[in-house]
Amino acid sequence: MAEFQTAVSQDGLSHVAQLELGSNPNELALRRPFDPVVHDLDATFRLCRFADLKGRGCKVPQEVLAKLLECLQQDETAQDHEHAHFMHMAIPRIGIGMDSAVIPLRHGGLSLVQTTDFFYPLVDDPYMMGKIACSNVLSDLYAMGVTECDNLLMLVAVSTKMTEKERDVVIPLMLRGFKDSALEAGTAVTGGQTVVNPWCTIGGVATTVCQPNEYIVPDNAVVGDVLVLTKPLGTQVAVNAHQWLDQPERWNRIKLIVSEDDVRKAYQRSMDSMARLNRIAARLMHKYNAHGATDVTGFGLLGHAQTLAKHQKNEVSFVIHNLPVIAKMAAVAKACGNMFQLLQGHSAETSGGLLICLPREQAAAYCKDIEKQEGYQAWIIGIVEKGNRTARIIDKPRVIEVPAKEKDGELW
Repeated sequence: MAEFQTAVSQDGLSHVAQLELGSNPNELALRRPFDPVVHDLDATFRLCRFADLKGRGCKVPQEVLAKLLECLQQDETAQDHEHAHFMHMAIPRIGIGMDSAVIPLRHGGLSLVQTTDFFYPLVDDPYMMGKIACSNVLSDLYAMGVTECDNLLMLVAVSTKMTEKERDVVIPLMLRGFKDSALEAGTAVTGGQTVVNPWCTIGGVATTVCQPNEYIVPDNAVVGDVLVLTKPLGTQVAVNAHQWLDQPERWNRIKLIVSEDDVRKAYQRSMDSMARLNRIAARLMHKYNAHGATDVTGFGLLGHAQTLAKHQKNEVSFVIHNLPVIAKMAAVAKACGNMFQLLQGHSAETSGGLLICLPREQAAAYCKDIEKQEGYQAWIIGIVEKGNRTARIIDKPRVIEVPAKEKDGELW
């Protein structure tokens, strides 16, 4: 692999990073939840304390972001702004505002599909944090229907607040989680950048080269399509509720609504969901003739639905009727007033599901196929109707508790 570039002193992380990423990929084993004491760290160690923001709090608001990015928008009057051509075939060019950039290459009718993302710790298990970060980076490729990643770079910032002991325990575990998720996706980490920073950070850059039939331009929704969501909502609520177990003044606000066991199970479900790749969901988009998709992340279900609707070629709008939510988290969100706005569609998700526009007659089969191949549910949550390229959630959406029924010894 290419050697990791690093701005960290050579007596520390650079060496650790190279060792961890070069280890045997067959040495994967069942692992127990992270216990700081087992690693000779203080029992009170919490990875989430090495950043001040998470979820929607670390995102620039959509309307502000759009204004800031205006200077990067291409000249709309430029010739062939939206397409390149190869052998009389139009090759789409997709850039600012979409999940991934799709850039026609100079050779052979191929396109470069590329995306980048990074964020701060939101779970306290470093290994799971690495897996979630990798899944989140790859998700933007999967939202385009791309199922193969040709190259993956990793971006890491080690918190200046970490002791050497904490650094040498936590960072290799994060790198291992990121690497293992990449292996699951059929790709590998070939390089990246490692720096020090007040806040711990992890993310990356995913790149692939595609023929036109290997990606799905997310602009072809038609009236009568339905909207399918492939992962439940509520990850940010679950993560916050779990952190509040250590904060009595916050826990007191919700302890009459949920038990500690409810919260711990929701937290485990959220980690499992965030670490799960959207790769099979992307592959099935081709099989069932999807008309476009996006992944649901930091701007919440409604924010990403609105962005997808805005880019449709046809005069359509999205109407969302159903909200599948990790069990008990809708009640927690309600108890917290306007803090999350989960039922309004504004609650941030991390490495969330794909929101897909599918032909009505194909949607049920798509959901069954997901469950058959992965053992996870997908849900029909809304419809595409004639409109002015907007999205909305109805006033009283149906909340679907996920899972619907508790089973002893099972997470879902």
